[in-house]
Parts: sequence; structure tokens; C-alpha cells
Amino acid sequence: MENYRGVEYQTVLAWVEDQIGYVQFNRSKQLNAINPQLLEEFSEVLIAFDADPEVRVIIICGDENAFCAGADLKEMSEMSAFEARNYLDPSRRAVMEDVQKPVITAIRGLALGGGFEIILSSDIRIAGDKAIFALPEIRLGLFPGGGGTQRWIHSGSICTAKYYIFTGDFFDAQTALKMDLINMVVPDDDVMNRATKIAKRIAKKSPLALREAKQCINNSVNMDLRSGLKNEQIAWAILFSSSDPKTGIDAFLEGKEAVFNGK
Repeated sequence: MENYRGVEYQTVLAWVEDQIGYVQFNRSKQLNAINPQLLEEFSEVLIAFDADPEVRVIIICGDENAFCAGADLKEMSEMSAFEARNYLDPSRRAVMEDVQKPVITAIRGLALGGGFEIILSSDIRIAGDKAIFALPEIRLGLFPGGGGTQRWIHSGSICTAKYYIFTGDFFDAQTALKMDLINMVVPDDDVMNRATKIAKRIAKKSPLALREAKQCINNSVNMDLRSGLKNEQIAWAILFSSSDPKTGIDAFLEGKEAVFNGK
């Protein structure tokens, strides 16, 4: 497994296989805790994947012990207020939503704090049955400032979000599933296999249709219904300037599987 485009990253591993771009957090001794370098390299890889026509779907993962255990507290304890503001730069934290391709998180082990906030930014979330979630920042005299107070309420109820943010309580994968924070729970040793199978299915779809669908869904959060419907109509119609709709319709009528070129 070679690092993407031969770049030697220090905190992540990145590679492409079968039209899927993989990015794996690579600070196992620190339980994949986030520091400024990880944020920088992680964002760089996602932006590169988004621009690469070979990549149709992106999978983000950690290792068997931790997806990501949140912020690196040793480094964070020395931050000034100015450095803390830069650390939580919304443009870097929102990079997964800005990426136009579908993003899947494959979750094993600990998914805490900023790691959980990364999951809340992803499109599809596959968790192992031993995964543990929490936004425990309140225990440190802080609160989740990387999107946790905002994105949770778009996936679940506001009172449930307040309970877990105010208490800092931990919860398991089945509880996360019941709260609609993840899509499914599978055995821990099947997480990457299941995420890859789903990614391969999605990768066969029209990349243009996927891009427009993702943007319409994400934009709906900040739009009233009428504006969202108008935005959806325009995005849908624009697809007819490409060959993908004709390819898909013709293949269906002929009983074949469509092969989309995204042009």
C-alpha cells in the first residue's frame, strides 16, 4: 500500500483502490488524537481526492482501537486563545461537507470529541459493534467546538444532543444507531469490508448525479422548503447537459448495467 501520489504524510495514510479513496488516521499511539498537523494533512488529502477523477467515493477510518479519540490534550493544553481559534477554523472542519464526493466513515473503537465531530460531518456512517462514542469536552471545562453543538441536531433530537453534551456521557454503537447518528452496526472485524462494499456500489453511480444530490441535501439545512425545491429542480435539470442521464435511461431500457463516465 503506497501513500497517495507518493506523499509521505506523518499523521495519515492515504491510497486509492477501485475508485475509492481511503484516508486512515495514523497516530495509533495517541489513539489517533487530532493535532494541527493531522487536521492539515487530513484536509489536504480530502481536497486532493475531490479533485481526482479516479476517486468516486471516499472512506475515512482509524484502526481497531480508535477511529479518533478527539483532540490531543497535551498539545491543546498549551494553546493560546488565538491558536485555539485557528485550531477550530470552520473551513477545515467543514471540508467533508465541501467535498463533492460521498464520504463514508468506518468506525471502530473510540470515536470521541473531534473524532465524533468528523463522523457527524460524513455522509454515511458504518460502526463496529464495539465502537464507543462521546462528546466529553464538558469534563475539561470546554464544550464541543468543532461542530458538535451544530451538526448533532441535524442528525438527531436537540434534547438528546443537550443531554450528552452537558453530561459528557459515553454511549455504544447500538445507542448511536437508535439516535440515528449512524447508518448501521456490524461486527468490528467486518467494518472495513462493509464500508468498501457500500463504496463500490456507490462508485458505479453517476458521479455528477451524486455530486448534485449531496449538494442539494446539504444545502437544504440552510434553506426553507420552497428554496430547497427550487435548488433541487435546477440541479436536476443541469444533469441533462451531461451524457449520464441518457446513459442510465438507455441502459435501463435495454436491461443492462449503466457505465457512467461523469461527462
